[in-house]
Amino acid sequence: MSIYSYMTQEGFDKLRADLELLKSEGRSNAAKAIAEAREKGDLSENAEYDAAKDAQGMLEAKINELEKAMAKARVIDESELDTSRVTILSNVRLRNLKNNKEITYKLVSETEADLKAKKISVNSPIGQGVLGQEVGDKVEIETPGGIIQFEILEISL
Repeated sequence: MSIYSYMTQEGFDKLRADLELLKSEGRSNAAKAIAEAREKGDLSENAEYDAAKDAQGMLEAKINELEKAMAKARVIDESELDTSRVTILSNVRLRNLKNNKEITYKLVSETEADLKAKKISVNSPIGQGVLGQEVGDKVEIETPGGIIQFEILEISL
């Protein structure tokens, strides 16, 4: 696995905003929940206190995870990318050779992947299969649903 995580400026900004929200509001809410639970008496038999402490632990783990992602993040300038080959941030129009259906995906980092928005991770089976390929290339991609053959029709930004 790469030591860097490449992403768009938009993805980086969202990651930073999520981290700041967890650090400010998230920590504040966790502290309030612990304080309220403490007021209810004996901490040794206080389920609310235990739940609040567990929630705080999960919050800190999430903050740590986002901080690591920020440290590994490298923002890519889309204007410097080459469209002769599929790279991260490429829009790739593919034709499924079995059923002749076409679909377009944008290859993004794992943190930006969103299948509903047709953004797939470069580390996904399809992302790995098309990375580095050119228009006209045919690729076989092993997916959880079996092997699928695609032809690369277009590469754009």
